[in-house]
This record gives sequence, structure tokens and C-alpha cells, in this order.
Amino acid sequence: MLMTSDRNDSPAGAESAMRLLVVEDDRDAAGYLRKAFREAGHICEVAGDGEEGLALALDGEFDVLVIDRMLPKRDGLSLISEIRKRGVSTPVLILSALGQVDDRVTGLRAGGDDYLAKPYAFSELLARIESLARRIAPQSADTVYRVGDLELDRLSHTVTRAGKEIPLQPREFRLLEYLMRHAGHVVTRTMLLENVWDYHFDPQTNVIDVHVSRLRSKIDKGHDRQLLHTVRGTGYMIREAAK
Repeated sequence: MLMTSDRNDSPAGAESAMRLLVVEDDRDAAGYLRKAFREAGHICEVAGDGEEGLALALDGEFDVLVIDRMLPKRDGLSLISEIRKRGVSTPVLILSALGQVDDRVTGLRAGGDDYLAKPYAFSELLARIESLARRIAPQSADTVYRVGDLELDRLSHTVTRAGKEIPLQPREFRLLEYLMRHAGHVVTRTMLLENVWDYHFDPQTNVIDVHVSRLRSKIDKGHDRQLLHTVRGTGYMIREAAK
């Protein structure tokens, strides 16, 4: 079973309940995922091969489909291509032991919305699924984000804390905007690379660490309560500190 067991790090119930379909021929992996998703408060159905997965995907109303690439009877990419041809727009996350850039590109071009290579951490899988579900949810009309005394105005492109303006570079602003949009939830490094830097691969640099460090020094320095937190081994979270 190609995953790491760290689901206790995932914030159960952080999102409203989703209806998920997992298409996975490895019974142990499928059973683990069904149990973990249910513990996180979601509804999960499992299909053991591509044909069964196709039938369920066409007949059921799911929020996200989690499809293994290598499946019996019908492979995952063929399954995804077929549901797209039939007008199913449900977000699809592809799981695969094939993790090279070309493999990911092939999967996304087949109709997948995200691609996660094995082995993976359940916390990241759950975060990615929640992110996919949010993409199809009604978009918030909020133009101002607030966390504690930190305020970001998307229209004027200004950031203030305790009423004092904080000058940010464009990338720092985009990073903070993304973190504040998901305030109270863990944002993984992969999510930041894809949504802030538009990278769909790991550049193997410390670009995130550098920008987070700079951002933290600007928004938290001189304040008693820290808002930007590092979640070790997972990513980052911005939240109001407990009093």
C-alpha cells in the first residue's frame, strides 16, 4: 500500500461532508482510504476496477473522483477520458506510482484535475480533494480577508495589521492572499507551488521557505500573537492565535 499513515494530522471535519468515489484495485489501499475518508466526515464509495468505476461515475453524483491510474478491465486514463466524453465534469484526482513530469502531464491532459504520485500522505490527499471541491463551489464575493487584526484588501492591493499598512512584494501578496483565503486550514507546499507559483512540479528549491520567512517577518514581527504557523511535515496555516 503506497502511502504514509499520517491521517491524524488532518483536520477532521474541516470541510462540509463530501461524497467521494475511489477507484482502486488494491483492496488494502481502498479499504484504508474508505475508512480514513469516513473518519474525516466524508461519504466514500469504492470501485475495484475501471468498468465498475465508470458505471458508478456515470450514475452517481460525486463531489470528487479519486482514480488510480493502473486498473484492471479499463485503465484510469481511459476511464477519465470516457467520462469527460459523456459530459461528466466532476473533478478527478489521479493516483499513480508513475510520478515523472511526463506522466503527470499525460494524466492532466486525459481530463484529470490533479495528480498525486505514490507514496503519498493522506493529509495531502485530503487537502487536495478539499481544494478540488472548493473550485466548483460558489466563489466567495469577499474582497477583504481578515484574520485577527490582519486585513488584506484584494481591490486596493493593501495589507494592514492593527491599522498599520504593510508593504508587500507582488508574490508575497499573492502568497498571503492564498493563505488567508484558506485561513484555519493547512495549506500544503504543493498547493502553494501550484496556486501561487503556477508550478506543477517540485522545483527542488527553497523558494517557499524564503517567501514564507519574509512574509512572517513582515506580518508577525513586533506583534505578541503569531498568525502564520508552520505545520511540520505538511505545510502552513494562517489563523488567529488563541488568547
